[in-house]
Amino acid sequence: MSDFYQKVYATVKKIPKGNVASYGQIATLLGNPMSARSVGWALRAVPDSDIPWHRVVSSSGHLTIAHPDVSAESQKLLLESEGVTVTADNKNKLFKVDMITYQWKLS
Repeated sequence: MSDFYQKVYATVKKIPKGNVASYGQIATLLGNPMSARSVGWALRAVPDSDIPWHRVVSSSGHLTIAHPDVSAESQKLLLESEGVTVTADNKNKLFKVDMITYQWKLS
């Protein structure tokens, strides 16, 4: 596993329950703001279940599943179990989180 992937996993573990972060936000926190897609690839390869991959969404708040064995509905249920409201974006046929309300803000 690459050093970058390990850093992604360590950062994602810091996202508090009830919050989400975007792929780009994680990339920026790691000093690689142009590596949002690489963050997605890292989450697609998550090695164990203690990494809360479900807390990472697109910058628009859409649930864009990075994990190959999980559906958007599963991600939605995991987020809702943590108190995150997930709505249907019928225009795009996707689920969405309000980033203003739920985005992880570092103190």
